[in-house]
Amino acid sequence: MIVPMHKAFVVVRSEDRDRLLEHLRELGVVHLVPVHPARAVADERTLARIRDIERATRVLSGITPAGERPDVPMEEVAQTVLDIQQKTAEHRSRLITLNRQLDQMKTWGNVRLAQLDNLRKAGIDVRFYSVPNAQVSRIEAECVHSLASLPGRRSLVAVIDRQADPQLPEGAKSVPLPQEDAPSIRAKADEIRVAIKQDAALLGRLAHLTRQMETRRLRLEQEADYSAALRGSLGTDDLSAVQGWIPAEQSDSLEAGIASAGIAAAVRLSEPAEDEQPPTQIRYPGWTRPVKGLFELLGMVAGYREFDVSAPFMIALPIFAAMLISDAGYGAVLLFVPLLGYRKIAPTLGAEFTKLLMIVGAVAMIWGGLCASFFGCVLYTPPIPVDLSVQSRELVMRISFVMGAIHLGIAQLWQAVALYPNLRFLNKIGWAVFLVGMLGVVMMFVLGNEMSWRTPWPYCLIVGATLTILFRDLRRNVFKSIGLGLADFPLSLLSSFSDVISYVRLMAVGLASSVLAVSFNEMAMSTGFWPLTIVILIFGHGLNLGLALIALFAHGVRLNILEFSSNLGMQWAGYTYAPFRARISQENAL
Repeated sequence: MIVPMHKAFVVVRSEDRDRLLEHLRELGVVHLVPVHPARAVADERTLARIRDIERATRVLSGITPAGERPDVPMEEVAQTVLDIQQKTAEHRSRLITLNRQLDQMKTWGNVRLAQLDNLRKAGIDVRFYSVPNAQVSRIEAECVHSLASLPGRRSLVAVIDRQADPQLPEGAKSVPLPQEDAPSIRAKADEIRVAIKQDAALLGRLAHLTRQMETRRLRLEQEADYSAALRGSLGTDDLSAVQGWIPAEQSDSLEAGIASAGIAAAVRLSEPAEDEQPPTQIRYPGWTRPVKGLFELLGMVAGYREFDVSAPFMIALPIFAAMLISDAGYGAVLLFVPLLGYRKIAPTLGAEFTKLLMIVGAVAMIWGGLCASFFGCVLYTPPIPVDLSVQSRELVMRISFVMGAIHLGIAQLWQAVALYPNLRFLNKIGWAVFLVGMLGVVMMFVLGNEMSWRTPWPYCLIVGATLTILFRDLRRNVFKSIGLGLADFPLSLLSSFSDVISYVRLMAVGLASSVLAVSFNEMAMSTGFWPLTIVILIFGHGLNLGLALIALFAHGVRLNILEFSSNLGMQWAGYTYAPFRARISQENAL
């Protein structure tokens, strides 16, 4: 449920402002709203330090602590990590450049420029030319040596003639010496590799300080919160005031709590006005908590006056995901891998989201059992076959459309309950009935089912359309109300048709997943070489499971977030209840 909120306005003497904020932070129940929003920000230096620590912590999170703890002041750890990260990136870029230069230096071999310079000082001037292969023998000089082949049927030739300029054939071109020789470039690359290794070792030592960095980040965020609260308060020479939102069930204890701290304050509590948008705090029932991880992952928050959709999401999402996966083997992977590796997976994905994956896996095993599919192998005659036969497609499509009509109808009926006793609730009942009739229309067009007066579909359409038009917008002028209903109806009709038919994706994606699994099995078994068979099976089914997980978000989540939520009138326009509270205990802050 969405927790009801009260607006709180607290006024104290100016000299008690700091004590009030400290006490509100200890209470940890008031979501502060700045009186002056433009001023309610922490100083940029503190925010920059917080960002640096967050970036540095992300770098260290993937590094295993090694070696001794470094003797680095905590104030400098984050900057040290970021400097190493930047320097390592520059080093790797420099290595790529040096390796490219070495590739270009292959024709020069291990010739050192210093050796050539020493020869020049001794009176031996070695010159290099690019000469057509057929003309190399025509060079007249004391010493002629072909070093390497060049593109275009040419050769790199070293020529020495101490008495006079060498006689060169037509087409010979002078080749300048490179700015650096290969041994020098290799030496530079080796130095960079050593530096990268040393920096990696230092990061391993700094990884010991990850928890201390997290503590420091929390302390800085606490300072930033306090600074923002201080700047966002209303103040004069004599009085100061803060405002915010507090759960209604805790609002009665606010004034008593402030008084118990010895602070003289005037506290005013009020219900949210129609034009005010309080923060959203959702109290999830225990069985729906796994879906909280999905909402947090997507960053979606219901508006204060909207609906807590955790229950319908928790029911529908695993069912939709199971139909999209359509394989008991894949379901077993999603159930048992997070279950067995919970301690390692939960900190990364979040405890709630990890549990959601396990629930999806369990339901997928049940649906896969009905489909008799285990990693693409049909183990027995399935009650619900998922294959390329016409009967299978029609059966799963029919199931998908019926589920869609029920899913969307629940959304409309839920709105009707919320609107009652306002007569507009009949408009929502009308849409629920109309969706039942639209199910008949969809099955007529897609499956060729009968659509006549002997079926209930036309009656549902007529009754539903009548209710939606008459009770869409209640006004004193009946004709104007009916006109507005008629004007809105055509687009809403098309929307209801597309909403119901969009559930066909459950059949289409589930069928594609099943066909891919069977295809990978056939491909693997046709090789006749068991090591390759194992590789194809692991790669193929791993890829198919990955695609199924993508489908879970692309299709399973979509049906809940878009189709269901739009029929429920959800805008997802809320923001999370975040009370002003201590982020770190006093013991850790010291």
